[in-house]
Amino acid sequence: MPIALITGGHGDLAQALKSELTAQEYSVYAPGKAELDIRSADSVWEYIKQLGQLDLLVCNAGIIRDKPLLQMTAEDFEAVLSVNLTGHSLISRAALKMMSKQRNGHIVFISSHAALNGTAGQSNYAASKAALHGLAASLAREYGSRNIRVNVVLPGFLETRMTAHLNDAQRENFKQSHVLNRFNDPASVARFIAFLDKQMPHTSGQVFNLDSRIHRWT
Repeated sequence: MPIALITGGHGDLAQALKSELTAQEYSVYAPGKAELDIRSADSVWEYIKQLGQLDLLVCNAGIIRDKPLLQMTAEDFEAVLSVNLTGHSLISRAALKMMSKQRNGHIVFISSHAALNGTAGQSNYAASKAALHGLAASLAREYGSRNIRVNVVLPGFLETRMTAHLNDAQRENFKQSHVLNRFNDPASVARFIAFLDKQMPHTSGQVFNLDSRIHRWT
């Protein structure tokens, strides 16, 4: 039975993915911050080690501290990077140790539209997510010879607790940027990640954008 670990396990996308993978006969671990603090190398390694096997790591944990840069403190910037980027580099490092011994594994980074086009008031978040793309490409090159895949998934705008703070006008503005004039949903994203893991064994180093926004090339 394949074993999957999802960081940020109490989030809406993580819970949808846990349900989907469980239905496809994975053994799924989806810890929250209290159980697994990805900012701590010791916490990460102890958690990974007790699994004994790891086939799929989904780096889903993320935080936001939205402000224009001139109003953002250094701590605001660093706090977001410490989870969204550094934390996922730490847990990827631990996972790669185990996957290298297995000669098999798959890491999926959850990114954002902000990584491609930027979002006003989210310079810290956009920077953290954009950096994941470079991290994923490098890891795919470094560990492909050991049959380890690394990919990036951009779920698009999802109606979740993380986006609940947006007002109706902001939601409508986001919706109009989609050519299908509708948002994605956690269950659809979960099905795609499961398909990517089980049915696309020859795919690595790729970025998958799952909504209907057409990104500008600059």
